[in-house]
Amino acid sequence: MSSLQMSTANLLLRALSGADFALLELHLEREQLKLRDSIFEANEPIERVYFLEEGVGSIISEQEDGDSVEVGLFGHEGMSGAAVIMDAKQTPHASMVQVGNPAALVISSARLLAACDKSVTLLRLLMRYAQSLNVQATMTAASNAHYALPERLARWLLMCHDRTESDRMELTHEFLSMMLAVRRSGVTVTLHTLEATGAIRSNRGVVTVTNRSRLEEIAGDAYGQAEAEYRRLIGPFGRGRHGMAVVQ
Repeated sequence: MSSLQMSTANLLLRALSGADFALLELHLEREQLKLRDSIFEANEPIERVYFLEEGVGSIISEQEDGDSVEVGLFGHEGMSGAAVIMDAKQTPHASMVQVGNPAALVISSARLLAACDKSVTLLRLLMRYAQSLNVQATMTAASNAHYALPERLARWLLMCHDRTESDRMELTHEFLSMMLAVRRSGVTVTLHTLEATGAIRSNRGVVTVTNRSRLEEIAGDAYGQAEAEYRRLIGPFGRGRHGMAVVQ
């Protein structure tokens, strides 16, 4: 394992074999991103793939009326632009930095595809990640359809918490309302509800997770399937009681 592979915080890159990482290493460049930076645009060729080392990226469905809804997210466990490895070249969704000012290792889509052509094991691992992301997206749809806002918000906070080192996350009520496709007033009321349980603390655009176990109890079955799928297919992931366990 090279020094770069050992030092990166990206779990997907660390899960690669040394030989597969070597196919990418010379083409990886470290880039510093900022909150709200665009990662790729909807219906445009995805020219570069980002392996975040911190922070959270959001996958967004942009509606004709101008509203935006989050349909997925990723952080140091994954990569942007899963459509690239499926030879789709682009997607109707957009992506942006949602939490933090993350560093990322970046490679051109063409270089990544060329490496996948050389190694079936590299392509297989990246496709496994795409499968876990697909499970996450289907769970988001199911959560929006079947769970009340407290469970949905608890799930979303847990997902962000899994991808950040700090318990403190800068998240405005306006941004949360866009991500969850609800009115801002609904987010405000629900944050107060979660605060009353002792699971979180919310103040001036900052949400702090104060009791992760309680937050998991509130989220219930809305949270956990996608994370378990990642652990089954790739390796340890997450900050909860199951985070370091690999699903067999």
